[in-house]
Amino acid sequence: MDYAFKQLFGNEKNKDITVVFLNAILAKSGRSPIQHLIFQNIEIGGEYEGDKKSRLDIFVETENKERVNIEIQINNKYNMINRALYYWSRLFSEQLKEGQSYKELYPVISINIMHFNLLQDTDSYHNIFRLHEIHPKYPLTDMIEFHFVEIPKLITAWKKNQLNPWEDVLTRWLLLLGVVDRRMNHFYDDIYQELEEIAMGDKSLNIAMRVWEDLSRTKEERREYEIRLKQILDEQSMNRDRELLEQEMQELKTQKDELEIQKDELETQKDELETQKDELETQKDELETQKDELETQKDELKTQKDELKAEKDEAEIKRTKEETKRREEEGRRIEAESALEESTKQMALKMLEREIDYITITQVTGLTPEQLEIIQQEAEKNEK
Repeated sequence: MDYAFKQLFGNEKNKDITVVFLNAILAKSGRSPIQHLIFQNIEIGGEYEGDKKSRLDIFVETENKERVNIEIQINNKYNMINRALYYWSRLFSEQLKEGQSYKELYPVISINIMHFNLLQDTDSYHNIFRLHEIHPKYPLTDMIEFHFVEIPKLITAWKKNQLNPWEDVLTRWLLLLGVVDRRMNHFYDDIYQELEEIAMGDKSLNIAMRVWEDLSRTKEERREYEIRLKQILDEQSMNRDRELLEQEMQELKTQKDELEIQKDELETQKDELETQKDELETQKDELETQKDELETQKDELKTQKDELKAEKDEAEIKRTKEETKRREEEGRRIEAESALEESTKQMALKMLEREIDYITITQVTGLTPEQLEIIQQEAEKNEK
C-alpha cells in the first residue's frame, strides 16, 4: 500500500491527482486550495547518531511556499508522534539559510497516514493538531500543523455506515488507501465496487484507480512492489521477534521480581525464626532461673522443716520433762494428801477414842460428820 501510494501520488505525471488529494485533506483545516505544487526529494538524518538517513515518502512545496510532508506507515513502530515532530522540525529549520530573516519561514504541514490506530482518546479517523492556548484555545500560529489519519478507524466507520464517499471527497480517497488490508490478507471488494461507481463521475479518482491497476500489471513495478512487500514482512517479523523478546524479558523480569519477593519473604521468615529462637532462649533462661528459685525455695522449706522439727522435738522433750515433773509433783501431792488424810484420820480416831464430841473433831480436823461416821465404822470393823 505504501509503495503504491508513493508511485501514484509522488509521481510528477500524476501531479494533478496529488493536488486533488491534498486539497481534500487540507480543506478540513481551512487552508487555501493548492493550485500548483513542486515535488522535492529531501533526506532527513536519523533520529540518533549512527542512524541511516531516511527519504521522505512524499514531500511537496506549494505555490504559497507551504511545505507538505506526507508519510504512510504500515507498521506501528510506537514512536509515530516523536517521529512526526522530528521530521517537522527538520523541514521547518532547513528553510532558513544563512543571511535570511525569520519572516522568510513558511508553514510546514505534516500528514501521517497510518494503517494502525495511534490516538486512543478519539474514534475520529482524521485528527488535526496546531498550537493553541490551553483554555480559550485561540491559535498561536498556523506555521505548524499535523494531520493523523488512522485507516482502521476509517474502516470501522465504513462498516457502521457512518461514511458517505459520494458527498465527501476525502472519504473516497482514504477508502481507496484502505481497500487492501495486508495484515488480515483481505481485499474490501464492496468498497472497491462503490469507488468504481463514484469514479465514473470523479475524473481524478477514475485516473487514480486506472493508474493503480496499471501498476499491478507492469513487471518492473510488480518486482519493486514485491521487494517493498518483503521489506515490510521482514520488518513485521523483526518487530514480532522484538515483541517476543520483550515478552521473554518481561517474563524473566517478573520471575526475577517473584524470586526477589520470595527471597525477601524467606529473609523475613528467617528473621522471625531468629526472633522466635531468641525468645525461646530467653524463656529457657527464665525457666532455669525459676528452677533455681524453686530449688532455693525448696532448700529454704527443708531448712524451715528441719527447724520446725527440731523445735517440735525440743518442745516434745520439754513437754515430756514438764509432764514428768508434773506427775512427780502430783505424786508427791497425792502422797502428801494421803499422808495428811491418814494423819487426820488417826487424829480423828484418837479423838473418838477419847470420846470427844463430833463438833469439836470436825472443827479441829476439818472432816465432815459423815466422814467421821465412816472412819468410826472402819475402826470398829478392824477391831472385830
